[in-house]
Amino acid sequence: LSREILELHTLGVDGGFSQEDVTALARMLTGWTVFLDERQRTLMAKDAVLGSFQFVPSWHEPGAQRLLGRNIPGGGMEQGEQALRLLASQPATARHIATKLAQHFVADVPPAAAVAELERVFLDTDGDLPSLHAALLRLESAWDGSARKMRTPEEYVIAVMRGLRPDKAGETALAAVQLLGQVPFTAPSPAGWPDTAEFWSGPDALMKRIEWANSLSQRLPSSHDARSLAAQLLPPDATLQREVSRAESPRQALALLLASPAFQWR
Repeated sequence: LSREILELHTLGVDGGFSQEDVTALARMLTGWTVFLDERQRTLMAKDAVLGSFQFVPSWHEPGAQRLLGRNIPGGGMEQGEQALRLLASQPATARHIATKLAQHFVADVPPAAAVAELERVFLDTDGDLPSLHAALLRLESAWDGSARKMRTPEEYVIAVMRGLRPDKAGETALAAVQLLGQVPFTAPSPAGWPDTAEFWSGPDALMKRIEWANSLSQRLPSSHDARSLAAQLLPPDATLQREVSRAESPRQALALLLASPAFQWR
């Protein structure tokens, strides 16, 4: 958990921390736990609820620790909280969080200016996330149509469900993400699912999307008008409209729409 906090949630892999910092933070987090077993109730707070965060003093390693060159005195749970506040205030954390936001919402390789602006807002507001989100919306690059992000399987399936509103949408969506390789709560590492197109754009992954789009289209009512849906759901695309209008049947037209390159991008 200590290494994940440093690498994934604050400083980043290249954030300048050492193995000694990892060990020190781990010591400061001893005693932090989640109440998951009734047999441990005597160790928890009297009003503890199953599934809640708890601090168990007897599990905490006492004594001062040194993190990023700073001495953090002992003091139970407050010691870990001081460590987290120190990590959250670091320029490396601002840069890491700004980069992750820009990569997710702007482009796989985000513009340096976008990252710099988000980093500035993070530092100016002490890491206030609502302020960061507002700054993200103000970025010109966030609205640049050429800086596209490929939809992950989950995003792609949700877009289809929103656009078509099929019966049993929940069951259909779950089966789809299982087929496309992004089952909820099964990310391959603590870092979560990859956020760049290269992970989702391989030949096999794209073929599965096409096959699923075709299969879904065959099961839906033929009353869906793919040309009308294309105009509602996607930016103007003369090539797509032409190909959809040439389809042999309404279901084939719908399959072409859902499997089209335009539908794979946010």
